[in-house]
Amino acid sequence: MVAPVAPGSGSLAGMRCPFCAVDDTRVVDSRPADGGRAIRRRRECAGCGNRFTTYERREPTVMVRKRDGSLQPFDAEKVLRGMSNALADREVAPGVLDQLVRDIEAFAHDHGPVVSSDEIGRQVLAGLRVIDEIAYLRFASVYKSFTGASDFEREMAAMEGDDDAAPET
Repeated sequence: MVAPVAPGSGSLAGMRCPFCAVDDTRVVDSRPADGGRAIRRRRECAGCGNRFTTYERREPTVMVRKRDGSLQPFDAEKVLRGMSNALADREVAPGVLDQLVRDIEAFAHDHGPVVSSDEIGRQVLAGLRVIDEIAYLRFASVYKSFTGASDFEREMAAMEGDDDAAPET
């Protein structure tokens, strides 16, 4: 979070000079940039006198439409928690889960600004199926609201059917 600018001061608390790391800089010029999607600020360091440029851009927020119709900001940590719960007590190579979260986040940004929780869930299921079939079934049991053992049996049969249809290499 950036501290507010005092009226007429032209300085921004917390903006460090990239040359000497002093946090006393002042804005000497400010103008729109990138077709109005950013603000270009020319700054001068009070410590060393060097000038540098900063850009302020709005960070796009991807929203997730829940099943009840409500909207929530996409939360990569929430996706990670759900997958971690599904992978509890399962061996996974380091970095695999983080990469899957990044892939799902990229999917959300590519298909945003609003994506459904069902689309996110399908991406999680596809990724977990590759990583660990037990984790896939655990996640599917919650995502697809399994009510009994027959739901697990049906899902496992579907998984085996998909494996049989896959071309041999």
